[in-house]
Amino acid sequence: MAKAANKKIVLIAGGASHGSGDHEHKAGCELFKKCLSQTPGVQVTVYAGWPKEANALDGADAIVIYSDGGGGHPAIQGDRLKQLEAAINKGAGFGCVHYAVEVPKDKGGQEWLKWIGGYFETHWSVNPFWEADFKTIPNHPVTRGVQPFKQRDEWYYHMRFAENMKGVTPILSALPPESTLKRNDGPHSNNPHVRQAVLTNKEPQHVMWVYDRPDGGRGFGFTGGHSHKFWGNENFRTPVLNAILWIAKAEVPANGVKPALTPEDLAINLDKK
Repeated sequence: MAKAANKKIVLIAGGASHGSGDHEHKAGCELFKKCLSQTPGVQVTVYAGWPKEANALDGADAIVIYSDGGGGHPAIQGDRLKQLEAAINKGAGFGCVHYAVEVPKDKGGQEWLKWIGGYFETHWSVNPFWEADFKTIPNHPVTRGVQPFKQRDEWYYHMRFAENMKGVTPILSALPPESTLKRNDGPHSNNPHVRQAVLTNKEPQHVMWVYDRPDGGRGFGFTGGHSHKFWGNENFRTPVLNAILWIAKAEVPANGVKPALTPEDLAINLDKK
């Protein structure tokens, strides 16, 4: 099987925000780098915060953001959406992990739909903690080496997806329990639309997806990743690592990206909080 050749992968880590062990963006990105760097022909660079170098995204095959989102999303500050757009228009794949899937509807929302096929839209999507039971795993390069699994996390769901799901392929899907919709209505907590989908229609919710852009580029979204320790679960970690290679148009190993990791690897690079 052909190996990935000279793929430039840029991982952008957001700053510290939550308590120790949660939203560990830098540690998460450094872990991704360690895992991916064991794949021949892949060059991975981690930026703690938005890159200061004007040419940081030049020639990128994949750009992945793991950061806080909403109005403070690093990608929507200043002219950064334009920087991303320039790289994506040249073929870069784009991926977002956890809170980075949330951008304001009127500033980033339309771009996320075009670039990754979906996003967290306030008053439509929700952000509860729950144990997702992924009973079936679809056949896709991103799912190589992934077995059915259960994982408790802050799995955002009921994303706003591209119209008619065109180009969107669900990767991890599960039906959330009714207990996830007990909170009062609010921008992130509950709304009539999600209740209709989950409580009435019993629609499985897609918490990871990949996107084939009309221009031939690729994207992905992964709504989990609240706590750093979850990356120790191989079935949780593997589809994200595979997806980073896939959006870079690198060959995903037959059994997925399966690095040799130790407990110590999960205990380093944590933010001082």
